[in-house]
Amino acid sequence: MLTALKHFIREVTLGDSGKLTFAEDDKRLAAAALLFHLVDVDGIVEESESRKLREVLQDHFKLTEEETTELIKVAKRKDSEAVDLYGFTSVLKKTMDEEERLTVVEMMWEIVYADGHVHEFEDNTIWRVAELLGVSTRDRMSLRQKVARNAQKPEDDA
Repeated sequence: MLTALKHFIREVTLGDSGKLTFAEDDKRLAAAALLFHLVDVDGIVEESESRKLREVLQDHFKLTEEETTELIKVAKRKDSEAVDLYGFTSVLKKTMDEEERLTVVEMMWEIVYADGHVHEFEDNTIWRVAELLGVSTRDRMSLRQKVARNAQKPEDDA
C-alpha cells in the first residue's frame, strides 16, 4: 500500500519518466507557451526567434539547457492544445505581480524583434496578451520602444 502511494505521488509530481516536469499552473510554462505562440503566430518560425526564445527563457527563469529544452517542448505542446490565450494569461495574472507581468510583455517584444521586423499577427498577439495581463497600452508601447531601440544597437554596444 505504501509503495503504491509513493509510486502515485512520484507519477503526479515527476511524471512517468521520473523527471521533474512543469505543472499546468507553473508560471514558467504559461509564459513559455505564450512566447512559443508568438514565435509561431506568423506561420514562419525563424531561427533567430527560436534562439531568442531559448535565451530569454533560460536567462529569465535561470534554467539549465536541459530544463529549457523540456520547457520549450512542453510549451509547444500546450500551445498546440490551447483554444485561446486566456488559460496561459490567467495563470500569469494569478501568480505574478505587476512587475513580472510587464517583464513577460517585454520578453514577448524581444522575441518579436529577434528577426528584425514586427508582423501584424505578432503585434496583435502582444496587444491581446497585454490586455489580458492588465498591462496598460502606455506600458506596452513603452516596452516596445525600449526593445526596438536595443534591437537596433550593434551586439558589441548592447
